[in-house]
Amino acid sequence: IVGCVPALPMKPCGFSGPILGIAAEVVDSDCQPVRGAVGELIIKKPCPGMTRGFWRDPQRYLDTYWSRWPDVWVHGDWCRVDEDGFWFIEGRSDDTLNIAGKRVGPAEIESALVAHPAVVEAAVVGVPHRLKGEVAACFVKVASNYRESRELAEELKETVANALGKALKPQSVYFVPELPRTRSGKILSRVVKAAHLQQQMGDLSSLENPQAVEFIRNLSSDKVG
Repeated sequence: IVGCVPALPMKPCGFSGPILGIAAEVVDSDCQPVRGAVGELIIKKPCPGMTRGFWRDPQRYLDTYWSRWPDVWVHGDWCRVDEDGFWFIEGRSDDTLNIAGKRVGPAEIESALVAHPAVVEAAVVGVPHRLKGEVAACFVKVASNYRESRELAEELKETVANALGKALKPQSVYFVPELPRTRSGKILSRVVKAAHLQQQMGDLSSLENPQAVEFIRNLSSDKVG
C-alpha cells in the first residue's frame, strides 16, 4: 500500500507514500483526512491486486474490510503522515484499547514507554476493568543499567500519561526479563495477554522462548506494578 522510491528522500521506518495505483489515505474517526496524528489507513478506490473476497466466506470479507464506511477499504492499521509527508505504520487498529471511552492503539503506549531511556522493549495489552471497561497492562524489559523498582514503574506510568493524556495512564507496569517472540523476532502480544489473564494461548508453534510465557503466567499481584 505504501512504499519507498529510490529517487525520493527517506526516513528511518518511514515510507515515501502510497505506491502507484493505490489511492491510500489516513483518516480520523469521521473518515476525514488527517496529518500529524495517528489515523486509520484506508484505500478509497479499487486497486491492482485487491482481493474480491474470502474463500467460501464472502460476508466475512465485507465485514472485515468494507463495513466501516461506504465504499472504503479499511486496512486495519494505524498510520501517521508527518510534517514532511512521510508515512509511518503505527500498529494494528483492530487491536485498539478502549479505555474509559478513549480509543488508543497498544503501539502508541509502547512507543511512549520505549522513549524512556530505561525501557529496551515493551508490550501493552488491554485487560478488563470494572469501571473503565478496559485498562492498559504494560510488560517492560529494562536496560541493564536500570534497576526494577516501584518508583520506576510509577515513573513509566507518568511518562505515558504525559505523552498521551492522564486518561490513558496504564493501570500496571510489569518488569520481565524478555517478551514472548517468534523466531523472526516478532513480539506475540496475544500470547502476553493470554498468559497474563491465565487464558488458553492457542497455537504456540512459532514461539521461540516459552520461558517468557511462563514468567508472565507466574507474575502475581504482589509484583511491582
